[in-house]
Amino acid sequence: MTFVKACALSELEDDTPMRVELDGTPVSVVRTEGEVFAINDICSHANVSLSEGEVEDCAIECWLHGSSFDLRTGKPSGLPATRPVPVYPVKIEGDDVLVSVTQES
Repeated sequence: MTFVKACALSELEDDTPMRVELDGTPVSVVRTEGEVFAINDICSHANVSLSEGEVEDCAIECWLHGSSFDLRTGKPSGLPATRPVPVYPVKIEGDDVLVSVTQES
């Protein structure tokens, strides 16, 4: 698993998603409930950026149609989305937020 720097921990505001692109993959990085999560930034229902949505109860809501995705699992908690979005492993090293978007072979 290869981790790359996504952002600085000090750049993240609680419950405010930050969109980054890592190895060509759009990722939303979120600090909430004392943890940092990385989830694919594209809604599985409408192909829009999740980082433009709201974060609440460890979930990110798509601003367009209101589907929420669990930041831990990527699973949707309500319609219209029915497919999960990928989530990625996160490591914190000092002030660096490292994310792995690579698939294991």
